[in-house]
Amino acid sequence: MREAIIERNTAETQIKLTLSPDGTKASSIHTGCGFLDHMLTLFARHGNFSLSVDCKGDTCVDYHHTTEDIGICLGEAFAEALGDMRGIKRYAHIILPMDEALILAAVDVSGRSYLAYEADIPTEKVGDFDTELAEEFFLGFTRAARITLHIRQMAGTNSHHIIEGMFKAFGRVMAQACSIDESRKNEIPSTKGMLV
Repeated sequence: MREAIIERNTAETQIKLTLSPDGTKASSIHTGCGFLDHMLTLFARHGNFSLSVDCKGDTCVDYHHTTEDIGICLGEAFAEALGDMRGIKRYAHIILPMDEALILAAVDVSGRSYLAYEADIPTEKVGDFDTELAEEFFLGFTRAARITLHIRQMAGTNSHHIIEGMFKAFGRVMAQACSIDESRKNEIPSTKGMLV
């Protein structure tokens, strides 16, 4: 079974994260931010990942470091769990509705980090979570995971729905791209023979 355990300890955050892309266990998410807990729980559920996150961050400042560093840890976990990425499908995309919101997400588990993020979130906060931090999460993730990720808001007027749609779509595309292609399970999905 593919899995990873990541620990990150800085002056700003102390994080322990475990991930199995093939898992079926219920997620256990404790970030110190209720909205981020909700988003990561949705991500794990829609990706069918076993995910555990325990974070103690400098939330007395805000949720920036917590959100960014969890994104980094999750990206590192995927990179470690997938190894040389042998047998994965590599590509995936979805257009996901969340009530009035419509989100496009596409991924290439390529070994190269790139984020294309287009969103017009109408409010600065959802609860006490700064909505601009959604982009920071995905930036941290793509850099650490070394994947190409496109997220685009195609419609939406409710900030909660827009971000929720992003995390659900993100879970779905990661699950599909990281799943094993049984017809090519011993092959690295690149003509170069490696993904970089």
